[in-house]
Amino acid sequence: MSPEVKDIIFLDIETVGVTNDYTSLNERLKSLWARKASYLRRDGVETDEELFNTKAGIYAEFGKVVCIVVGKFVDNESGELTLRTKAYSSHDEKELLTDFKTMAERLDPLSAKFCAHNGKEFDYPYLCRRMLINGLRLPAVLNIAGRKSWEIQHLDTLEMWKFGDYKHYTSLELLATVFDIPTSKNNIDGSMVNSVYYQENDLERITTYCVGDVVVLSQLFLRLKGLPLIDQKNIIPV
Repeated sequence: MSPEVKDIIFLDIETVGVTNDYTSLNERLKSLWARKASYLRRDGVETDEELFNTKAGIYAEFGKVVCIVVGKFVDNESGELTLRTKAYSSHDEKELLTDFKTMAERLDPLSAKFCAHNGKEFDYPYLCRRMLINGLRLPAVLNIAGRKSWEIQHLDTLEMWKFGDYKHYTSLELLATVFDIPTSKNNIDGSMVNSVYYQENDLERITTYCVGDVVVLSQLFLRLKGLPLIDQKNIIPV
C-alpha cells in the first residue's frame, strides 16, 4: 500500500432538517430561522417554511445527521489495494453519532486523518456541532478547536483540487466526471435527500447514495495523487 493512502478515513455525511414540520419548532428557533431565511430568500416569494424544507439541513443549528459513511484502504490477501466501507445510519441522531464516535475513538489521533470533499467547510464542523448539541464529547481525532491550521491533519479533496485558488467551488460530481470515475448519483442527489427522508421515509436509499459518494471520494483521492483507480471488485462493504 502506498504510504499516501495509509491511515486515511474517507468520510461523507447526509443531513436533513431537524424536523419536517416547521411549525413544530419552538418560537425561539422559528424567529432565528426567519432571520436566516431573510438572507437566503432570493426571489422574495419563498416562505420561511419552504426555505426550511429545502435549506435547513445545511446548517447544524437547524439540521441533523441521518447517515455517516466511512471508507478505508487496505491490502487484500493478494496484495491488491481494497476499499472497505462502513455505513452508520439511524433516525435517532444521538444513537448514530454515538456509534460513529465509538469508531472514531479507536483511531490514533496522531496518525489517523479524515478525508472528505469540502469537509473542512461542512462535514467536520457539522459533525462536531451536532455531537455537542447532542451532549457528546468530541473524539480526540475530531477535537481540533484551537489548533493551528498546520496542526490539523484532516484532508479535503476540494482544497487539494484548488491548488491554492479560493475563487470557486468544484463539486465532487464534476471532478468524478473529468477524471472518468463512475457516478454515485444514479437515482438521487444531495438536493433530494431531505424529501427522500421525510416524504419517502427511505433511509436505506440515502445510505446507498452516501456509500456511493465515499467510493467516488476515495477514487478521486487516488487520481489526485496520480495513482490508478481500484477495481470495482475490490470495493467491499463491511
